[in-house]
Amino acid sequence: MLRENSPTASRLANFGESVFTRMSRLAAAHKAVNLGQGFPNFDGPEFVKTAGKAAIDAGFGQYARSFGLPECNQAIATRFHADSGIEVNPEREITVTSGATEAIVAVMLGLVEPGEEVILVEPFYDCYPAAISMAGGVLRSIRMVSPDFAFPVEQLRAAVTPKTRLILINSPHNPTGRVLSDQELSQIAKIAIDNDCLVVSDEVYEHIYFERKHTSIATLPGMRERTIVVSSLGKTFSLTGWKVGWTIAPEQFTQAIRSAHQFLTFSTATPLQRAAVDALKAPKEFYTQLRADYAARRDAMLCMLRNVGFDPFIPEGSYFVLAKHEPFYLKPGALAPDEDFCEHLVKTVGVAAIPCNAFYDPAATRDVQESTSMIRFAFCKDLETILEAGRRMQAVMKPTLEETKVFKMDR
Repeated sequence: MLRENSPTASRLANFGESVFTRMSRLAAAHKAVNLGQGFPNFDGPEFVKTAGKAAIDAGFGQYARSFGLPECNQAIATRFHADSGIEVNPEREITVTSGATEAIVAVMLGLVEPGEEVILVEPFYDCYPAAISMAGGVLRSIRMVSPDFAFPVEQLRAAVTPKTRLILINSPHNPTGRVLSDQELSQIAKIAIDNDCLVVSDEVYEHIYFERKHTSIATLPGMRERTIVVSSLGKTFSLTGWKVGWTIAPEQFTQAIRSAHQFLTFSTATPLQRAAVDALKAPKEFYTQLRADYAARRDAMLCMLRNVGFDPFIPEGSYFVLAKHEPFYLKPGALAPDEDFCEHLVKTVGVAAIPCNAFYDPAATRDVQESTSMIRFAFCKDLETILEAGRRMQAVMKPTLEETKVFKMDR
């Protein structure tokens, strides 16, 4: 029977086209500098690419077993132990997925019953609510707010109910760039333990941090047995298109995740899993240089944004910078203020960014201005690209007393 109203199932009807897809499409159409979608415009390290080519030539062209090539699972376990001190069983506690996004979906489908609640922290990566909806779960949101984006511990405590199944956290955080402190992690852990909740810890930016080192919440007392860690190869090794991700979880939760994963992608590209083994054996110096390179890009982005009139928030990790667009408010249009501004930015100025209302629960009514006043810039770009974006914005955007009347929005 054909539905007259919409062919899209109701659980996905409200999501539509991803904002990342839309802004990248506009960037291509207008030949804009793309500081929107979070993929590097430079290639990954040669030793990893060489390993991928060698794996293809060596015959790694057939299905891997569903939960991961044995040597890949072992490499993930070894890397995680080196970083966290936690020993995990590669055969029973690790599942290799087609990127961290698939991992999140598999976690929700495998662990959340219809009607159970999942707590998200706004602003959040936009795949999270879609994954919850696909599982029939109920989203409950709490919010980090500017200027410090401190974790809202009291909100979390109040949000937990007997129906709460999961608390999903992300550190280093997309889009704010926060790296959760030991105190914040301890408070989250206590709430999870006191209420017998699971924690999903999205750690895809785990090696991109600056002043404060990333700590996995799984390392805290009482959390190893109730934490599902999600990570991937793409961000650390600048190979986002490879889509090699994984979950690390206690065996009973791993079994549930695998029950969903086997029917989503079944298995992840075999030669790329084999290359991941070499990537994950990278020496300590690789990670030190990675952070130094991203620190230079972060500082270049902050300098550029300040030069054109923004007052950006300083990220502690990940490769994103948030900035409020209030100095350049346009007159209200058909879209939310941040979407209007981003469309103006890409079409008129030739620079693409992401409107931050995509990172908030559309059903929430708290402080709408906070969710529509910020835009996100990605600094996973070479320095020349960041400078070119600055040149384009400098030419037409920096507000002066005379220009303010052009950019200010009537309120």
